[in-house]
Amino acid sequence: MRLKNTFAILLTAATLTAVARTPVYLDDSKPIEERVNDALSRMTIAEKIAIIHAQSKFSSPGVQRLGIPGIWCTDGPHGIRPDVLWDEWDQAGATNDSCVAFPALTCLAATWNPDMAALYGKSIGEEARYRNKNVLLGPGVNINRTPLNGRSFEYMGEDPLLAATMVVPYIRGVQDNGVAACVKHYALNNQEVDRSSIDVYVDDRTLHEIYLPAFKAAIIDGGAWAIMPGYNKYQGDHACENRRLLLDILKGDWAFDGVAISDWGAVHNTEKVAANGLDMEFGSWTNGLNFGASNAYDDYYLAKPYEKLILEGKADTALLNDKAARVLRLIMRTEMNRNRPYGSMNSPEHYAAARQIAGEGLVLLKNENNLLPVSPDVKKILVVGENAIKMMTVGGGSSSLKVQREILPLDGIRANASSKGIEVDYQRGYVGDVTGEYNGVTTGQNLADERNSEQLIADAVKAAREADMVIFIGGLNKSDHQDSEGADRLSYDLPYDQDKVIEALVAANPNTVVVNLTGNAYAMPWKDRVPAIVQGWYIGSEAGNAIADVLFGDVNPSGKLPFTMVVALDDFAAHATGDASVYPGVDGKVTYKEGLDVGYRHFDKLPAKRVNYAFGHGKSYTTFDLGKPRLSNSILKADDVLTVTVPVTNTGTRDGAEVVQLYVHDVKSKINRPYKELKAFDKVSVQPGKTENATMTIDRRAFAYYNPETSLWTVNPGRYELLIGNSSDAISNRLTVNIPEAITWCDSE
Repeated sequence: MRLKNTFAILLTAATLTAVARTPVYLDDSKPIEERVNDALSRMTIAEKIAIIHAQSKFSSPGVQRLGIPGIWCTDGPHGIRPDVLWDEWDQAGATNDSCVAFPALTCLAATWNPDMAALYGKSIGEEARYRNKNVLLGPGVNINRTPLNGRSFEYMGEDPLLAATMVVPYIRGVQDNGVAACVKHYALNNQEVDRSSIDVYVDDRTLHEIYLPAFKAAIIDGGAWAIMPGYNKYQGDHACENRRLLLDILKGDWAFDGVAISDWGAVHNTEKVAANGLDMEFGSWTNGLNFGASNAYDDYYLAKPYEKLILEGKADTALLNDKAARVLRLIMRTEMNRNRPYGSMNSPEHYAAARQIAGEGLVLLKNENNLLPVSPDVKKILVVGENAIKMMTVGGGSSSLKVQREILPLDGIRANASSKGIEVDYQRGYVGDVTGEYNGVTTGQNLADERNSEQLIADAVKAAREADMVIFIGGLNKSDHQDSEGADRLSYDLPYDQDKVIEALVAANPNTVVVNLTGNAYAMPWKDRVPAIVQGWYIGSEAGNAIADVLFGDVNPSGKLPFTMVVALDDFAAHATGDASVYPGVDGKVTYKEGLDVGYRHFDKLPAKRVNYAFGHGKSYTTFDLGKPRLSNSILKADDVLTVTVPVTNTGTRDGAEVVQLYVHDVKSKINRPYKELKAFDKVSVQPGKTENATMTIDRRAFAYYNPETSLWTVNPGRYELLIGNSSDAISNRLTVNIPEAITWCDSE
């Protein structure tokens, strides 16, 4: 017994000695700042330099001597991209890197449901964690300024409040898995034309009111651990080297404590990038000869050239320490966090999430004579259109994926129809892009068709006359000059003469439904002749099932447009004058002369006939009545929070969900302001014959504008109206709020 106790005492002493010797940075029970400072104090200058730039296409080194792991990034934000070789863009050839493709972020925004954003973030975060990725390069929150922007499908629409509200739960869901969300592309990356060099000029008020709020919410409310400056310039300096964006606003006003990670190849100058706030550099092309020298990582701007400046005393060591500390903090939040969950990949839960989000994001634009959902009387359906059979998960740029499976629209419709005893036929109708490859991932589809356009239409029309209903599935795709990274669209029209196909189909069979899969708005010359229109998106692995769910009524549509769909390109403020300096730019410079007139803020000034479908529009298979709203207080002072309650009654026969939207109108504004601006919304589910309350809270921010002369957010005293409805052009009630005295504050408060 005595020997046993002696052994226990010796063991305890040894254990305590070992614990005492454990470096603080390895002890995740310690506060993270203590761990960061301890690790930083042990590192050499060379080690600090090493961790702030890449060591491979998608990874950066840790500190091997100290046992600090590196960082692995992955493209998103719609799914976890397949692995590439260490130093090449070619596929690694892995067999365990297929993923679930979630809907594009336009679809997520169209749900107008923060709960769907939380589910999205949780699900994609679990997939990233299972693949042992530390940084998910997404989500994107750039504002839809022009419908030609090839990358808009990755973003969340035209309104800063909608994007800001939806991005926050996405980020939290991702980071709950110990994976950093890297919000992009900060800021003013609103076109792909000359994206690496275009110099954007915008007034300060527009910058803060339109283009920064979603990023600000991502940092302050979402707590994002990383952010990606874009390729473009802002007022003369590239975003990755821009003191105003990175130091003054991001790290100053917003107190960002995470890592600013360059887009791949977006750094151009060592002195500027060292001094102006970027923390990590990826993907630079430093040999000056071709698209990236092999194993050139030590030549990066934040590598040997930066170390040389430090050793020569020409660069601030404190700034290097700040960069290295931020990277260490990121590592400790992710790879060195022993409590993060293990994640999961391609799970039934993830497919279910993708299908649910897609179904809730589909927007029923029009439904004359209740053509949808498909009637039990329908016995034969004709599906027409290339997008019914084309995989959409491959292509479009860095968001291209290698999926475990993708349910095509035609297959989803056939499966659902078969269960109801409905026959489904198919005709191509048009031939667009028959390719299916991006960065070594191929769809394996052969979409070649030798028929000319006249024959394709004739065959479709003949079949349409023999069907009870026609479902056309078209739109855009992820080819160059459509919805794709690296190039903008060349036209506002649908490509491949789809308008002619639609016109011919509806003439042959008036029971025609148009379902367009796009990430942008487009012209609809056939709108008044087609009885039912559904706005689809790039909706990923469960595309076919989700589309069928809505068409056959298994899901009651509740999506709302995250951007406005107008008649013609020149209805957009950025295109209204045809001034090339406004878009796409002249001599490498683009000026946002339209200012605040983005989306419905501009379209409110146009005749109603110029708007096909308004921002926030979306129909249901049931009907709703918005009752008389109640306001908690009609007077607002500086620290007040007002609550608006709106009873929503389902006056139809099906369960459904409605989005109540609250816009603010400054009745007698002393400054130039849009007529109304979205400031709150709430999505409520209501059973037939029942009433549920939509509840929205607003505070001083809902009434404020940014004063560039004082750099303060300002609320002028006066009378304001709260406009309440279910789309930006369907306002059913108004409330009045009086503000007795001016209110001001700065971003850092």
